[in-house]
Amino acid sequence: MIARKIEALVKKDMAEYPAVTLFGPRQCGKTTLAKTLFPAFSYANLEDPQVRLLATTDPNEFFVKFPEPVIIDEIQHVPELLSTVQVRIDKNHAAGQYLFTGSQQIPLKKAVAQSLAGRTAVRNMLPFSIEELKEAGIQLDRDTQLLSGFMPFLYKSAGHAPSDYYRNYIETYVERDVVGTQAIHDMVKFMNFLKLLAGRIGQLVNSSALSAEVGVSVPTINSWISVLEASHILFKLQPWYASRTSQIVKTPKIYFCDTGIAASLLGIQTPSQMSRDPLMGRLFENMIILEAVKVRCNAGSAYELFFFRNSNGLAVDLIKKGASNFNLFEIKSGKSLDKNFTRNMKNFISKYEQCKSDDILGTVIYSGEDVPSFNNFAFVNYTHCSDLFYDKEKKFRLQF
Repeated sequence: MIARKIEALVKKDMAEYPAVTLFGPRQCGKTTLAKTLFPAFSYANLEDPQVRLLATTDPNEFFVKFPEPVIIDEIQHVPELLSTVQVRIDKNHAAGQYLFTGSQQIPLKKAVAQSLAGRTAVRNMLPFSIEELKEAGIQLDRDTQLLSGFMPFLYKSAGHAPSDYYRNYIETYVERDVVGTQAIHDMVKFMNFLKLLAGRIGQLVNSSALSAEVGVSVPTINSWISVLEASHILFKLQPWYASRTSQIVKTPKIYFCDTGIAASLLGIQTPSQMSRDPLMGRLFENMIILEAVKVRCNAGSAYELFFFRNSNGLAVDLIKKGASNFNLFEIKSGKSLDKNFTRNMKNFISKYEQCKSDDILGTVIYSGEDVPSFNNFAFVNYTHCSDLFYDKEKKFRLQF
């Protein structure tokens, strides 16, 4: 099994809290992680109709059959079970009694907040990171990686075409999760909407334009985006602004939680097709943005991620904001060392000097070779970018 960076965090949480709730997309490895870390725990899968029926109709008998400590998979199917868990936790305050997994946050977040407030640690888990694959000895070329995405199934089962896997993944996801929220009434329009979003990776969300193209209302578009975000299909990157002025763009950008899903929606089936596709650069940006998100989730970091854009066209792809420092990143899919890649970061720093880093001025993440300093900016190959996203107190920056 490929080791997951979030393991240490989950172990720590289980030692401190009565319960841990692990959110994440389907098939990202939540169950494998839980069973690997806690092999002696009972295991209940609420995808199983009989297990789900027992949890719904007789929760006390459920815990006779599945005694603590227990892993309860896909808890969103029976969120009312958490009320019984609350009572049991309050009778026995021992740590490490429950590990819940959930792939759909909409019916679950409210139940967790109401029943398990102060009793559970909540963590988000995503598919493999570049760092995890690299440490397992798996390093694909850029275009193959973008096409393959990061879902564990493709790395444990040889011979499966990513395009086939992700097409089936999308169909299964729609059937199980989106339809289950009762937010989708026209599946044809919804699938068209998904494909349109894939073509808008890294762009500002324009609900009005999407509404006109899909043929549904703006509130419906916003509802669908919320469902996709809650189901770990989409990630919204928020804008950074120093003050609330009309010159600063305040609309978020949309990214997919796995580039393989986006590539499938775009009809990209081979690495050579990926290399020629006009959206390859956007998919590359998507991969790097999500790598930063994965590092933050896996390490339990408190830093925040933003992008910047103003009405004059000044833009920075990614801003990592810690408690007392900023790190600026430009993301380029090419291999060439180009001083123009740093122009926006320079202009941003001249405008917002409080965001100047205490070491290098900023970093270009690209497909070329590592260059420690080029006009006070670093150029880092994307396979090394994970190190840039750790908190300084947890891991030193990339050493050249």
